[in-house]
Amino acid sequence: MAKGNPAKKDADMAPKVSPATYLAQVQQEGRKVVWPSWKETRQTTILVMIMVVIMGIFFFAVDFLIGIVVPWVLSFGSPS
Repeated sequence: MAKGNPAKKDADMAPKVSPATYLAQVQQEGRKVVWPSWKETRQTTILVMIMVVIMGIFFFAVDFLIGIVVPWVLSFGSPS
């Protein structure tokens, strides 16, 4: 079984830093994030809820139809 090149693996890894440095870097990256406004958040949330309801209705209808069609199709193979 072939083993990977350990030198390449070490080169791909980020340098190790202390927990305090890591948290400072995380905080610094968090400041770069462009956060959505409350209006955008509200609009997106409402859109997601609407899509969940629509998809729920769709999958309910598909499941209901499959529940009717499959037994009907299988009844052709059963002796009467």
